[in-house]
Amino acid sequence: MRSAGILLPVSSLPSLYGIGSFSESARRFVDLLERSDQSFWQILPLGPTGYGDSPYQAFSAFAGNPYYIDLDALIEEGLLERSEAECIDFGQGNPERVDYLKLYRGRFPLLRKACERSRFEEEEAYRQFYRDNAFWLDDYALFMAIKDSLGGVSWYEWPDPLRLRQFDSVPGKARQQGAKDPAVWKDNLPAHTDLSGDIRFYCFVQYQFMKQWMDLKAYANSRGIRIIGDIPVYVSADSSDAWACGELFQFNEDHRPDAVAGCPPDAFSVDGQLWGNPLYDWAYHEKTQFSWWKKRIAHCLKLYDVVRIDHFRGFDEYYSIPAGAATAAGGHWEKGPGMRLFRALKENPAVTKESIIAEDLGFLTPSVMELVRETGFAGMKVIEFAFDSRDTGNGYLPHSYIPNTVVYTGTHDNQTLRAWYGELAPSDRRLADDYLGFTPETTPQERNRAFIRLAMESVSDTCVIPVQDYLALGSEARMNHPATMNGNWTWRLTDLSIDEDLIRWIRRITQITGRSRQT
Repeated sequence: MRSAGILLPVSSLPSLYGIGSFSESARRFVDLLERSDQSFWQILPLGPTGYGDSPYQAFSAFAGNPYYIDLDALIEEGLLERSEAECIDFGQGNPERVDYLKLYRGRFPLLRKACERSRFEEEEAYRQFYRDNAFWLDDYALFMAIKDSLGGVSWYEWPDPLRLRQFDSVPGKARQQGAKDPAVWKDNLPAHTDLSGDIRFYCFVQYQFMKQWMDLKAYANSRGIRIIGDIPVYVSADSSDAWACGELFQFNEDHRPDAVAGCPPDAFSVDGQLWGNPLYDWAYHEKTQFSWWKKRIAHCLKLYDVVRIDHFRGFDEYYSIPAGAATAAGGHWEKGPGMRLFRALKENPAVTKESIIAEDLGFLTPSVMELVRETGFAGMKVIEFAFDSRDTGNGYLPHSYIPNTVVYTGTHDNQTLRAWYGELAPSDRRLADDYLGFTPETTPQERNRAFIRLAMESVSDTCVIPVQDYLALGSEARMNHPATMNGNWTWRLTDLSIDEDLIRWIRRITQITGRSRQT
């Protein structure tokens, strides 16, 4: 069935509090999607971000980002006073950008106040939440509590007894059982540190996140809008997953990585890209019938209706770089689990060919293409990759698409459509002009709509357009510059007052290309 959607990160929604959240503006955006006859809202990963603020480098593969908790909902619950939220500088002076430093300094004290005033442990909904999520929540809450007590440093730098998890009980839990905390806590944390309060806080935050997100998802689903979520293949090196579950990764006896992830040198990067994520020990995963992956995907399919898996080629082959290497140039390819993993995942009835999108962009070997085909998952096409005058057989020109794909004008890693066209090499721009019939009189808005129409008219089953491209925004609205650290993930909409003529055009192009929810 043909369908359409819009890509907009939660962080990019308008808000009074420095970043988009599960707020009334999120519901207004769902209403806008419904009015535009869309079927999907695609978002970026929802995990708690760490250094660099990238949603692809989260402190947990399961936890949610505290920044997305709606403060107005906490005010309505009586856990915060409106004056307490309104007096904080979240970076409101520049509503087009997220200021992560101000956000961190302002939001966490407010959330701690809300936690102190809450009696959430008495709620049956929390008890059920804990029962469903204890398998990751205990480790995550302890991880974050220790990290906070040690000034936020990576767990690789923690004292060995904590880094190596040389303890038998956990503060807070031990007290509930009437036992004393072991000496390892007293001897390796700053004086007078009490982790039990922080553990409680991080449980409260995750409960609020889950409660608010599931309410928002239910609102979207009730209006016929499904959520496309996004997950990275790898976990962050500085994550509770890597700290608590070292057996899942290629770690040595000292609980440090033997090799890390990245990608090899190419025409765009002479040294390749050194991501630094720990690599999976696929032999161990197979020995456990891929238990951790089954839990991860099942968790994601509760949060989202469809899951896009980033860097899907890593399941076929992954690039292994010796730990400590200065660049990615000395790495090599290793075989991944391939279909063995996906046969195991498909034991869950929720894992269907419609529930997963395989991010299969970039250089693809025959074995990667065969893996995508065998899984039955939809692959991806990107209009901005199509117009390479040196290689018109690259598979991204729309006349070569196949049905079981999702087409985008661009993704979060690409320039906005308007800015991309302006930056094309003359020969590539000439190819695009000839392909779409542009003339010197064609306006930027007309060009944008022509590219969107091209994607909508393609045979790809699903078409997802970034909201920046519908609005014909320039480079100021780009979300991410891959392989750079500063200034990414900050772009925001200032309001949702999208022109009624544009909404009518989106609805009409959706309908005439057979992507309406009513067809």
